[in-house]
This record gives sequence, structure tokens and C-alpha cells, in this order.
Amino acid sequence: MVTVEKKMFKGKMQWLFVLFLFGVASIHAQQDAQYTQYMYNTVSVNPAYAGSRGHLSIAGLYRNQWLGLDGAPETQTLNVHTPVGYRGVGLGLSIVNDKIGPTSETYFDVDFSYTIQTSDEGKLSFGLKGSAHMLDIRYSELDEFEVDPQLQSQQDIQNKFSPNIGAGVYYHTDKFYAGISAPRMLETTHFDSSSASTAKEQMNLYLITGYVWDLNPSLKFKPTLLTKTVQGAPLQVDLSANFMLNEKFIGGVAYRWDAAFSGLMGFMLSDQFMIGLAYDREISELGAATFNDGSFEIILRYDFIRNIGNMKSPRFF
Repeated sequence: MVTVEKKMFKGKMQWLFVLFLFGVASIHAQQDAQYTQYMYNTVSVNPAYAGSRGHLSIAGLYRNQWLGLDGAPETQTLNVHTPVGYRGVGLGLSIVNDKIGPTSETYFDVDFSYTIQTSDEGKLSFGLKGSAHMLDIRYSELDEFEVDPQLQSQQDIQNKFSPNIGAGVYYHTDKFYAGISAPRMLETTHFDSSSASTAKEQMNLYLITGYVWDLNPSLKFKPTLLTKTVQGAPLQVDLSANFMLNEKFIGGVAYRWDAAFSGLMGFMLSDQFMIGLAYDREISELGAATFNDGSFEIILRYDFIRNIGNMKSPRFF
């Protein structure tokens, strides 16, 4: 664990805290990008979700974490997935870019799923993910700070490539879903043992579930749960409760265990186009810092739905 003095939170030194906290100094557990609206971005964490919406679906997400902190994490995600033919096959493509201070990671993912009908309503999907990981670290940006000379002497890393694979299982009906996945299973060490810095990317294991209740003809209630575990880091537990009114308006709250409270809202601009917003307020010591104005997230999703007139309602997950 790297100790960071309070003075490093001021001015240009602020982003250095994030750098040390997440991965250029010696680290044994590197976590995947974090999402508050994970319930609308499931394919990013579980490849078995690919094609499960029954039509071509495209989504883009932007997250700005810890507003006001220079160099704080920013995440951009773009994914598209669709069923293929009539034999239960689904395919997906994703791009995830995660920036923290002078570091940048980009994942290019290909998802494959195969779905079997288990009952009149239930479907069980098995998924595989193949990833190409590109890592950039700009050590040259450390030169103006008083940091470890060993770090300053390192050469910038540009587009360091490493492959990865993942897998997942996903079950759903019209009202319920549950899944377990490990989107990146290979434990990749990005630097050799002789380097001043090491970053080992370890397997993140996800469990997701949710259920939709029809409280009355115009109001739906959906509680959801996500847990994420990785060796060397605290267990992450995300709980949310969302309501959908008249198939158009979505509002809810979320709680990240011992870390943050969130407010969520969304609008179905049509049966095909959804926009979702989320705002997190940290309840940890970091949340009390004057420079931290919380975290913001926006997601846009468009479903290329055929035969809209035959649909009962847009699916809530």
C-alpha cells in the first residue's frame, strides 16, 4: 500500500494520488473499470449477455469519476451486440478506454454467446470473450514532481499489447436475470521483476442479478445486485432500486457498499432509444475532500427493434 501525503491533493499534484493509488507503483490487484449503470451495460462484464436482447443493440457510456480531481479516472465504453440467425448464437464487439492520470488502458473485446431454451420462459446463455489490451504510461509527465527517481528514469510505455480471455453464464426470463462471469481470466504482469514498477492484472469475478415487479399497470420496480471480487482488493457490492413509470421514465437510487450513494434517472425517448444518467457521492474519506465533487455517468442505448407493434413493452434490463 502506497502512502500519499495530504499535500499531494493540491494543484497539479492531485492526479499523482490517483496514479499511485491505482497502478504505477507496485500493485498486486488491478480492477476492471467501474460502472454505476451496470444493469444497462451488462455485456461489458458478461459475454453471455451478447444477443440476449433479441435484436441488434448499441450502447455508449461515459464516466467521469471524482469530479474536480486532476487526473481522476475517466472511462468511455462503446459496445454493440446482436443475435445471429435462429440457432441461439450471439456476437458482440466492445471498446473500453480507461484513463487514470498519465496512464491509459484500452480493451478491444469480441464476445460470443450460445443460448439454449430451458423452459417456456427461461433461457440460459454461455459466453466467451476475447480481448486485446493496450497500455500506455507516460513516465515523462512525472519529471516536474518530486517522486521516486526510479520512476522518473523509466521510458514511456506506448501501446503495450497483451491478450486476454473471459467467460460467463447468464440466465434470464422476461422478469428475472442472473449471471456469473470473469471477463478477463489471464493474470497478466505488465512489467518484469527488474522494473521499478509492476502492475499485475488479476481476474475479476462478477455476480449480477435482478428482478422486475409489476406494481400496477403503469409502474415497475426493479432491484438489482452486482458483486465484484478480486484478490487483494475489498469485495465490491452494488445495490440499486429502480422504478419505471409508463414505460418511459426511470428513477432510482443505488448504494456501493462502504463507498458511495448514487442517484439514477433515465428516459425512454422511444421504444428504441434510452438515455440514462447517474451521479455518485462518495461516503469514504475521499468523498469528504474539498476537490471531490462526486462522479458522473451517462449512457445512451439504441435498440434496432423489428416489429415494434408486436412488442408488449421495452425490456427493463
